[in-house]
Amino acid sequence: MALELDGVTKTVAGRAHIHPTHLTLERGTMNVLLGPTLSGKTTLMRLMAGLEVPSAGRLRWNGEDVTGQRVQDRKVAMVYQQFINYPSMSVYENIASPLRLLRKSAAEIDRDVRKAADLLKLTPLLARKPLELSGGQQQRCALARALVKEAGLVLLDEPLANLDYKLREELRAEIPNIFAESGSIFVYATTEPEEALLLGGNTATLWEGRVTQFGPTAEVYRKPKDALTARVFSDPPMNFVRVSRTGGRIMFGDGQSVEAAGAFAGLRDGRYLAGFRSNHLELARPAGIGGALEFRTRVSVTEITGSETFLHLDHGTDRWIGLVSGVHDRAPGSDLSVWLDPAHVYVFAEDGGLVASAAYAAAA
Repeated sequence: MALELDGVTKTVAGRAHIHPTHLTLERGTMNVLLGPTLSGKTTLMRLMAGLEVPSAGRLRWNGEDVTGQRVQDRKVAMVYQQFINYPSMSVYENIASPLRLLRKSAAEIDRDVRKAADLLKLTPLLARKPLELSGGQQQRCALARALVKEAGLVLLDEPLANLDYKLREELRAEIPNIFAESGSIFVYATTEPEEALLLGGNTATLWEGRVTQFGPTAEVYRKPKDALTARVFSDPPMNFVRVSRTGGRIMFGDGQSVEAAGAFAGLRDGRYLAGFRSNHLELARPAGIGGALEFRTRVSVTEITGSETFLHLDHGTDRWIGLVSGVHDRAPGSDLSVWLDPAHVYVFAEDGGLVASAAYAAAA
């Protein structure tokens, strides 16, 4: 069982919302759509579900062309950010509703409802109405209804975005296990790279209606094929600095230079874009690291979260963000030296294509 998108596009009023997209989603897989708001995640899911018809391209389900087939005629379940339950029905009846439409027997309905309720820790709440539940319990109810439907395709559109931190963390860990036994294809939309990494499976990174990369989640994170993918799959977005290689030296925009080692060793002379994630910047020289890079920056904004500090830094014309452990109250406008292990540096061509992965990622 597989869902294939073959050159699927969506154009509205002459504007491309989804550029030609080629994806194959296999049975029993978790597939994350990762991208910022308005990158095309929801539109792509609506095309998969049959809620919208593509402007071009074909959708195939198990080899059968289902382009234009009504959503009512597909075995699809959807859970939205704004979870939907029937307020006049009990939790039991909410979960049972798709089974009644399928004309299951009373015994089958009871078995499936109780199995889903047990899995989602709703058994003590089956007699309650949705408005008597917490937000997390209501979302569990919506997830249970999607689970019992036995849909071949389950679409989860930022289903945890409105929940508090503790509930999000709990459900993030549970969702892959909840649906693992069903054998369905799961598509989960999120704006958060951390959520994609926690869910695992495969990830498609999106930017302005384009799928920039698709593959195993850890591989896309460690080895982004271009600077755009690296930016999408980094939170905060990846930092960049223009560099050039001349002879055996790498020149940075502020006149600094280092020996062409690590990710720079195999580069030809020319201009490049170096990228590194915010958590790899440090406030002191990394211990035991030869050739550590020092950058002189100016602090523009400091955000203290309690256990971590986000430092917004100006490096020449480049704007960087450093994520460092602990509380560091740096005054805006103050000068600050930051350090970077060269093993954490990616190298991209001027057009954005990956030239060399960071050494730490290549070894992972």
